Amino acid sequence: MYMRRHILPRWGKLRLSEIHQPDVAQWLAAKSAEGLAPATVEKIRVIFGRSFELAIEWNVTGASRNPTHGIKRPPINNARERYLNPAEAQRLQAAVSESRNKQLKYIVALLLLTGARVSELLNAEWRHIDLERRSWLIPTSKTGKARHVPLSKQAVDVIQSIPRFGTCPYLLPNPDTLKPFTEIKHAWQHARDKARLPGLRIHDLRHSAASFMINAGIDLFAVGRVLGHADHKSTQRYSHLANDTLLAAVEAGANRQGVDWTPS
Repeated sequence: MYMRRHILPRWGKLRLSEIHQPDVAQWLAAKSAEGLAPATVEKIRVIFGRSFELAIEWNVTGASRNPTHGIKRPPINNARERYLNPAEAQRLQAAVSESRNKQLKYIVALLLLTGARVSELLNAEWRHIDLERRSWLIPTSKTGKARHVPLSKQAVDVIQSIPRFGTCPYLLPNPDTLKPFTEIKHAWQHARDKARLPGLRIHDLRHSAASFMINAGIDLFAVGRVLGHADHKSTQRYSHLANDTLLAAVEAGANRQGVDWTPS
């Protein structure tokens, strides 16, 4: 999509040796001026730059330098802190259960119960689900490595209730094509609006899963392992959510002392 929409229309008819760093810098600046999110512009730069790195590695004619090198990257702060509370989760459950997309209720439930990425779940296969061990193998994750996602009892119950479509290998296929959904945008937006949760992104369910675990007293390291974070810094974004748990810890410690330290 990034190649088709952004890169090829601008650079597709030029020789590699005709693409220069100042022109690329101006082009990326124009993309920002068009209103694209900083992370989107950065993704375009990374894809374009990686293409040149591979061209140089493969000795493609005309590829002698990477024109994205030296272009200053603007700071990116796309963090959106949106987490469901229990009441909102209940409203969402009611809304997705009435969706015309009969798979949506399972998709939303498992996103909240596993903290998985949407793409990981939509491409999940039955052969990678081990209900006896309560484990889901994701062969290739965002980090490029396989990982195992532990399945709670509720997650197992949800999976056991998912309808099977003959020999279709996918856990949650599009019933019409028996292939993974390419997008569930419309069904999601309709359910989200019906649940009175404007602006909630489906990716926020992953954040919400982390929030529920942390506020249940689970430490950040364990949550990071469940989410498949390769770097603990990725999990630190949730550190502020542990405040209720930390308050409960100090209250419990104070009460355990059996002493009233309040000055008389």
